Amino acid sequence: MSTLPSYSRRLALGLALGGLGLTAAGCVKGESSGAAAGSSATASASGSAGGAGGTVRLDYALYNPLSLVVREQKILENAGLTVQWEQSLGSNKANEFLRNDNLDLASTAGSAVLQARTNGSPVKTVDVYSQPEWTALVVAKDSTVTDVAGLRGKRIAATTGTDPYFFLQQALAEAGLSATDVEITNLQHADGRAALERGDVDAWAGLDPNMAATELQSGSKLLYRNVDFCTYGLLNARESFIESSPELVQQVVDAYATARAWALANPAELATLYAAQAQLTPEVAARVLERTTLDVDSVPGEAQRSVLEGIVPLMASTGDIPSAEAATEALDGLLVAEFAEKATPA
Repeated sequence: MSTLPSYSRRLALGLALGGLGLTAAGCVKGESSGAAAGSSATASASGSAGGAGGTVRLDYALYNPLSLVVREQKILENAGLTVQWEQSLGSNKANEFLRNDNLDLASTAGSAVLQARTNGSPVKTVDVYSQPEWTALVVAKDSTVTDVAGLRGKRIAATTGTDPYFFLQQALAEAGLSATDVEITNLQHADGRAALERGDVDAWAGLDPNMAATELQSGSKLLYRNVDFCTYGLLNARESFIESSPELVQQVVDAYATARAWALANPAELATLYAAQAQLTPEVAARVLERTTLDVDSVPGEAQRSVLEGIVPLMASTGDIPSAEAATEALDGLLVAEFAEKATPA
């Protein structure tokens, strides 16, 4: 995109003025391992929480910068909650955690949670955490493919059940192709990046931060971009948890509001935190955040419904859901506005 949002311009200025002062890292941690930078994947809160305010099981993810802020700054723990943290390596993993009752709330792309709900997972969206351009179709630096139509007969890595996967499907359809015209290899995001760089696949439906890392560190090229094909970053909760513990859901959404306010006011500090948590170079962290709009209406509503309605026919045609009618019914009950409407930053 030719013009960066105001947040991204402030980020670039903050980086130029203050620098990040971080040691460069050569890989993206977390997408290929359940371990968090500097901690285990699941940890109970310590200190003053003591369980007195209740316990919530919550994810953090490299594709969700606000989750990293909530976790690193112990916003919920400082409010008296005990938090059991689990890292989501992709929307598909976050949906698995919710479906299997391993987490109470988890973050996904909109397309992924709609698919999950349509296929019987009892989840609802309670907050919008970002409007990212977090995916694109990526080819290796020496690739001769110049457009999506050129992918006919090619091998493409993608993680099924995630926004990159549905981005790929939309891009193929726009170019007059279908999934049967290419060979889609189901790989987790980091593995897709590795396969692209090794030459095992011809293209990859990428996801930041791995996408930014392969651009800057391996010279990979973004073959096709379209922010309108991205379906927002959504925070979702199990329906039973919403019913049994609405006050805890509200506290989590409040924590996200606090994290958002801090992130928008402190773009350079956010980049430092993000780079450290994800073990990224400063340049990769900056590239990811340039493509991530955090200054977005956090209330789930018409904007999300509109973009999701647009992909329902495609989801049905690829067999990822039982029918378009089932998806429309699922969408009717997916978006819950009340928690974000009442959110109060600390």
